Amino acid sequence: MKILAIETSCDETAAAVVEDGRRVLSSVVSSQIDLHVRFGGVVPEVASRAHVELLTPVVAEALLEAGVDGKEIDAVAATAGPGLIGSLLVGLSAAKAYALAWQVPFVGVNHMEAHLHAAFLEEPDLALPVVVLLVSGGHTLLIAMEDAASGSGSGSGSGSGSGGAPFPFRYRLLGQTIDDAAGEAFDKVARFLGLGYPGGPAIDALAATGGGDPRAVAFPRAMRAEGYDFSFSGLKTSVINYVRKHPDVEVADVAASFQEAVVDVLVTKARRAARELGARGICIGGGVAANSLLRLRILEACVEDGITAFVPSRAMCTDNAAMIGVTAWYRLRADGPSPLDLPALPNLALPFS
Repeated sequence: MKILAIETSCDETAAAVVEDGRRVLSSVVSSQIDLHVRFGGVVPEVASRAHVELLTPVVAEALLEAGVDGKEIDAVAATAGPGLIGSLLVGLSAAKAYALAWQVPFVGVNHMEAHLHAAFLEEPDLALPVVVLLVSGGHTLLIAMEDAASGSGSGSGSGSGSGGAPFPFRYRLLGQTIDDAAGEAFDKVARFLGLGYPGGPAIDALAATGGGDPRAVAFPRAMRAEGYDFSFSGLKTSVINYVRKHPDVEVADVAASFQEAVVDVLVTKARRAARELGARGICIGGGVAANSLLRLRILEACVEDGITAFVPSRAMCTDNAAMIGVTAWYRLRADGPSPLDLPALPNLALPFS
C-alpha cells in the first residue's frame, strides 16, 4: 500500500510517499524559516499563505521522487491536528481533493501520534514498551508506548475499528509541561539573548561552538525530582533576571548553562520513568530532539542503564510527512478511512488509554 502523506501543521510544507507503513519512497520538506525569521517567530497568516503556494509543487516533487503517479497511490493522508488552523486547513483540503480525484481513501492523522511512530521508520524492530520523550515548540510530553495486546485499556485503539485490523499500540501519558514547552523556552530565551529565530538551533550552535561553559551559571531545575511533569517558565525568567543583573556575562555561557538545565531535567525524568516502568528503551521525538546535547545525554543514560536508546535522525525529529504516512497506514488498517468532512482540529490531543 502506497500512501501520499501531507504535513502542514505549522511552518513546514511537506509531502511523502510511504509504502506499507515502513518504506519511505520519498520525503520532501520545504521550510518557511526565511519567511518568518524577521518576525522572530511563526506568523500564522504568512504560514498558511505559503502553504497554498508551496504545497502543489512539493507534492509533485514527492511523487516524482517516489517514481509514482496518482494512479498508483492507494490512500492520501494529511495532518488533522494539532497545529495552526489555517495551515492545517490547507493540507487537509488538498489531501481530500487528491483522494476524491483519485478515488482512494482519505486519512486524517494526529501530528503528535505521528511523532511517536516516526521511530519505526528507522527502527522497525523497536521493542516495546518504551518511554517516549516528545519535545517541541508546543509540547513537552513523557509517554509510555506499549504493545496494545499486552495490557488492558482503550483509547488508543487496542481493539479494531472499521478497518478490521487491531491497532497495535497503547499510549499512557506520564507527564507534561504545566507552562512553557521546552522548545518555547528555547525560542524565548534565544530572542532575549538576541540570537534570532529559530531559537533552539541558535542556542545549540552557540553552546557547542561558542566556547560556552555549561557550569557557568547554576540555573534552577524546576520539578526535577517531582513526578513526571515539567516546568520551564521559571527557568526562562531566571535567565532573564540573571542577564539583567550581570549585563557583562558571556552570552555563550548563558546559552550553554540554560541548555544544560533543560536537558538535565528532560533526561532525568525520562530515565526515571524508564526505570520505574521497566521500559526496554527511551525514544525521543519532536523538534527539540534534534538538540545535540539532548541526543548525547539520552544515549549516555541508556548505555549506563543497559536499555536501548532510539535517537532518530534529525530529519525525522522535525516536522515531516513520512511520519504522517506511517501513522496513516496503521490507522487506516485499524479504523478505516476518515470522513471527508473531518475538520481541522488545532487542539487535537493524543488518544491516551
